[in-house]
Amino acid sequence: MNVFSRYAPFIQDYIYRSGWQSLRGVQNAAGEAIFGTEDNVLLTASTASGKTEAAFFPILTLLEEDPPSSVGVLYIAPLKALINDQFGRLEELCGEAGIAVTRWHGDVPQTRKRKLLQKPSGILQITPESLESLLINKHMEIPSLFGDLRFLVVDEIHSLLRGDRGMQTFCLIERIGRLAGCTPRRIGLSATIGNPEAAGRFLAAGSGRRTIIPRFDGGKEVWRLSMEHFFNTPPQADEARPSLPETLRPEAPTDTAPEAADPGIGYIFEHTRGKKCLIFTNSREECEAVCQNLRQYCEANREPDRFLIHHGNLSASYRESAEEEMKDDDSLLSVCATATLELGIDIGRLERAFQIDAPFTVSGFLQRMGRTGRRGDPSEMWFVMRENHPEPRAMLPDMIPWYLIQGIALVQLYLEERFVEPPRTDRLPYSLLYHQTMSTLASCGEMTPGELASRVLPLSCFHRISKEDYRTLLLHLLEIGHISRTENGGLILGLAGERIVNNYKFYAVFQENIEYSVRSGPEELGTIVKPPPPGDKIAIAGRVWAVDEVDHKKREVYCTLVKGNIPAYFGDVAGDIHTRILERMHGVLNEQNIYPYLLRRAACRLLDARDSFRKSGMADHPLVQLGGNMWALFPWLGSYAFLALERFLKIRCGRRLGLKGLHPSRPYYLQFTMKVSEKEFYRITAEEAAKEFDPLELVYPGEVPVFEKYDEYVPEELVRKGFALGVLDLEGMKQRVLGWAE
Repeated sequence: MNVFSRYAPFIQDYIYRSGWQSLRGVQNAAGEAIFGTEDNVLLTASTASGKTEAAFFPILTLLEEDPPSSVGVLYIAPLKALINDQFGRLEELCGEAGIAVTRWHGDVPQTRKRKLLQKPSGILQITPESLESLLINKHMEIPSLFGDLRFLVVDEIHSLLRGDRGMQTFCLIERIGRLAGCTPRRIGLSATIGNPEAAGRFLAAGSGRRTIIPRFDGGKEVWRLSMEHFFNTPPQADEARPSLPETLRPEAPTDTAPEAADPGIGYIFEHTRGKKCLIFTNSREECEAVCQNLRQYCEANREPDRFLIHHGNLSASYRESAEEEMKDDDSLLSVCATATLELGIDIGRLERAFQIDAPFTVSGFLQRMGRTGRRGDPSEMWFVMRENHPEPRAMLPDMIPWYLIQGIALVQLYLEERFVEPPRTDRLPYSLLYHQTMSTLASCGEMTPGELASRVLPLSCFHRISKEDYRTLLLHLLEIGHISRTENGGLILGLAGERIVNNYKFYAVFQENIEYSVRSGPEELGTIVKPPPPGDKIAIAGRVWAVDEVDHKKREVYCTLVKGNIPAYFGDVAGDIHTRILERMHGVLNEQNIYPYLLRRAACRLLDARDSFRKSGMADHPLVQLGGNMWALFPWLGSYAFLALERFLKIRCGRRLGLKGLHPSRPYYLQFTMKVSEKEFYRITAEEAAKEFDPLELVYPGEVPVFEKYDEYVPEELVRKGFALGVLDLEGMKQRVLGWAE
């Protein structure tokens, strides 16, 4: 097919005006798939490869040839900023053809939304949360809005593959299809899909269509990549190894950090002056701290502030002003950001990205890398790994620079295997089941239990949930007043349920930062997010505390002072790290080669870590004796298998091993004392892993592991079941334990 000649004349004119010499591979492939079939299409191509145009050129051509009688294209994106960015590009493209483009999210004026409701047409751009709001509050308008919907475009689909928000999005897509009587084709766009076939099945679920994944030559990826390591205080790792090759020298600084500056942050300060950069951190707290430090360095050097900040807790005006300033190609400012600038917003010609410590996922690394290198230049990322010096008498686990090894593993996994995390489709999403039940009742009004079940349970993401579990949920919701039974026997929202649904926060299924106040007796110590269960320890106010009780209603944690040293706990410490990353980290420590992107100090620190790894016997023994009865276990398992192992050792093996004082540093290692030998440890754990046991045994007595946003409204038995059978990776853990015995 000659795809260009098939495009509508206004598309051809746009291409001529833009000065394109030819179509890219992704645009030819997408054109053939969209024009030539009636299937769903998953487009995977590198960032800034033209995926958006590749999808929309044929879609808009088909819309112009046969205008729909309602909204013709529903474009769903995970971020308002991404919608705002694409809105400008689409509006320019569609203007000549008279195809309307409407944004719909919390920052858009009501007048524009009313205009679309009065005359539905063209393209509607929306976030999952605004789509949820639309279904609840404009239920009667859905048939007229989407009755002739032809295409459903899901941008950055990889960001929706592993959590409740993605499953919510596809629930909404299926509900719209049923309410409006439409069967739109689904088009998924992403730069970072590791298993396209699995993602294609995820995209197609409930659509009644198969998914085509076009193959094409995307050209050669060229990266500029470096990784440097800093101890927060002198001496640095290279000072003890003067014999390294001359090639391992850092680039000459473009600026000078103030004396006594934090070496890692000073390095970023030195290499951002006169350049436009992004500085990625892994948390909002760290983002704030880094930005404050960099601004203080500007002040100390008596130069203008050249750093902006961008994260989800900032107001829309702050975020949008940072985005606008960065779009200016003459701007030489840098932005400290979290994942909010990870996705496909075009913020002009960025010269380089910095990443402080390692991200949790290969997907996150690739997305952040892809922020740079637009407009013909290679992508460029500088990793900055920071740590404190190990204490003079530190034990083995503290001698390993975990973030440095994790960063290398992420890069190597992609370079060697093109590995990216696959979709998670095996969960038991009871929190989302509650949410979609309440949303369906709020939008549709009174329904019999059978009608409600027939609307909710067939949604694809609930394929593992039984009718018995749903009945248990509904009876519980009646009991707590979230739903009520009418005289006719129908179900409606109860008073307590209306309070939940009528709050704008209901539209989101992702957890906002809910802070818990931490108390010891009458004293308030501070706040943490997502507290651990009673019996675990937390670090706050410079000390270690044992958790006695967690009151989820009052958002309070009661604890007692104890001795020891553990990392601070402010939420899901480990993130969602895949087992392949931990396995590759073992490989990094076990290899001899120095990777070409490592700078001098990072290379020296890696060599030091390999020395510790080799001398300790970690290469062949996951269990290492630290002295006396103290042991460290290095299981090389991802977050959810590690969590299963932690509980398995305590609950199933603790008595036989004589296990005491188990302290996890998730997901890298566990420290504990035990009374048996290494050989007996492997034998006992293998015997227990080989036994058939109920996964619910790995939930502590009396524990209700609230993991997702609406778990607190779900019956305790379902929360426990969802955690044991849907969160913990029991099979991954068992395979590893049985492998040790072999």
